[in-house]
Formats: sequence, C-alpha cells, structure tokens
Amino acid sequence: MNEKQLYSLLHDLQKKRIDIRDVISRLRRLPEQTLPSACLDHHRCLRTGIPEAVFAQEKDAKQLIEILQAQLEQDHVVLATRVNPDKAAAVCAELSALRYHKTAKMLTGNEEKINIDQQDSSSILLVTAGTSDLPVAEEARITLHCLGHTVKTIGDAGVAGLHRILRHQEILQQAQAIIVVAGMEGALPTVVAGMTAAPVIGVPTSIGYGTGAGGFAALLGMLNSCAPGLAVVNIDNGFGAACMVAAICR
Repeated sequence: MNEKQLYSLLHDLQKKRIDIRDVISRLRRLPEQTLPSACLDHHRCLRTGIPEAVFAQEKDAKQLIEILQAQLEQDHVVLATRVNPDKAAAVCAELSALRYHKTAKMLTGNEEKINIDQQDSSSILLVTAGTSDLPVAEEARITLHCLGHTVKTIGDAGVAGLHRILRHQEILQQAQAIIVVAGMEGALPTVVAGMTAAPVIGVPTSIGYGTGAGGFAALLGMLNSCAPGLAVVNIDNGFGAACMVAAICR
C-alpha cells in the first residue's frame, strides 16, 4: 500500500462508502508478514514510496513462489530482480500473474496497480554506453516504470565515438535526472555530467576484461570523476539507480 492508496481508503471510510471492517481487513497485514522463508515489509512503500523488491539471486524457486504469492496479494507492484531464466520458468508456471523480462532478468506483477502520472514531465533519461550494458539499463528502466515513471532512452552512446553522445546535447539539457550505464573504463557519465545541469547517476557495469576487473575500473573511474553533479551506485546496480532517480523526481 502506498500513500495515495491509504488516503483513498481513509477518504472512502470518511464518506461512508466502505465499512470499518473493510479498512481493518485491508490494513491487517501492515506492516509485515512472516513467512517460513522471509519476513515481508508491506509497509515499505508507504514509508519510502518504493515497494519492497525481492533479490532472487540466491533464493530457490520454492522460496520465490512463496514470497511472490504473498506480495501479489498486496496493493502494490511486485518486483523481483536477478532471476535467471530457469528459475523464472518454474516460478511463472506456478504464478501466472507474473511477467518475466528476460534481458533485465526481472519478474514483475500487479502492474495494473502502477500509478503512471499522466502529468509527469520529469523527463528521466537513461543512457547506455554500449549494447552489452543493456541488461543493467533494462533493470533500471523496468524499475522506473514500476514506480510510475516514463523514461526516454539513448543507446550505444559510448565515448569511443564521442559524436554519438554530443548529438543528444539538447535532450540531455532538458532532462530532470539522468542514469548513465557504462562498463570498460566508465567514462561516459563524466562526459554527460559535463553537458547538463541535471543530476547524473552513474552505473558501472561488469562489462570489460583484463584490468576492467569485473567493473571495478568503471566504478573507480566514475568515483574519481572531475565532473560535478555526478553520483555513483554499485556495480550493475540498475535497480538502485532507478530508486535514487525516483526519489530525486519525487
């Protein structure tokens, strides 16, 4: 349940459109629900504006089914990240209400409960350095969609061909917040941050080889940037970047 849903529920009670027992029933599982494999935080969306997401990487299919079934019964969007295809197939076979996003390796559900603000003019921009960075970028894009934001994208704009990002100067300068996803040496967020007044969130990816060290070269390059207005999340953390941008825009 989010703040808008709680307001609507209490407003309906005030106007006597619903009974007090209905309200108690809706609120009974706030703020938490204890399962054999997890303690779910159903109150998180109300507190922070961001629903609890399930980090699926080390969970087995049985645990995911139990957790996601409980979340599907709530009044908020359901998100699970780092779900490999085999595990997703097993979960979706039991929970047909879920949708699998193969590139992002995410499961989503209750998407009809996403509140897309039609007046939203936030102009969130998502920029990727190369095609290999798409899985992390898609994790960010789908997360933002589930949080009610529309996203514009610029793909394959790495600094090896500087003209590829320079031709987007106008849209970069119009954005309210920008996520830049890059691996290798991680230079693209620095370039973008030098072209716009918008806050830029850099996402280093584990794309690269040799001294790229699984994304540490990109991470350190972004952290050592001389461009002001640039913040950096952890390696491959598209979800975290999306949540930060949602908070900025909120």
